[in-house]
Amino acid sequence: MTKCLATMVYIVLTALVCSLGGTEAVRAKFVTCGSVLKLLNVAYNMRLHSHDVKYGTGSGQQSVTATEIQEDANSHWIIKAKTGKMCDRGTPVSCGDIIRLQHMTTKKNLHSHHFGSPLSGNQEVSCYGDDNGEGDTGDHWEVICSGDHWHRDSAVKLKHVDTNMYLAVSGRTFGRPINGQMEVMAMTQPRGEGDWKAAEGIFLHANDVKDHSYAHTEL
Repeated sequence: MTKCLATMVYIVLTALVCSLGGTEAVRAKFVTCGSVLKLLNVAYNMRLHSHDVKYGTGSGQQSVTATEIQEDANSHWIIKAKTGKMCDRGTPVSCGDIIRLQHMTTKKNLHSHHFGSPLSGNQEVSCYGDDNGEGDTGDHWEVICSGDHWHRDSAVKLKHVDTNMYLAVSGRTFGRPINGQMEVMAMTQPRGEGDWKAAEGIFLHANDVKDHSYAHTEL
């Protein structure tokens, strides 16, 4: 998509948001089930990222990193319910909900387990599952936030359910073949390095699903 076309799409969709009624406008402020988004780490200003590159140590599964490149398509994640469950598309994610984050490009889920991370020696975070996005309970993350729901403009923490560790960025960078990307890992009691905000994405709400439109898109 060219920059000009992307700008036009943004203007049209922004106008759609401005035309929404009070209830719809409020819903558009939430992260919702079925939304596709990028997650921005607050401490390092880097986006959660994955790609078809395997770890050379630990589990050998698909690596997860953080990148400063805003436009990278490999930083898109789909909000889904936990394994074996369904959530209605457009329903706001509540604080305390257990979700999966499916990597849009490779269809694998954000995952963690008892392996050491390659650079800092914390807990490894990887992508796992089959082409249908089916994995196991190691793909489950609890949304830790204040209030009732996950607001798009508020930072949240993501707690790994199986191990009680938090998704974070270590600040350490990889060399080749993923030069300059930062290590993503899981740790206990993180501070800013474990805070994440919704960045660019396609955010749905319930009324939009019915008429096949989007609440808001940022490209």
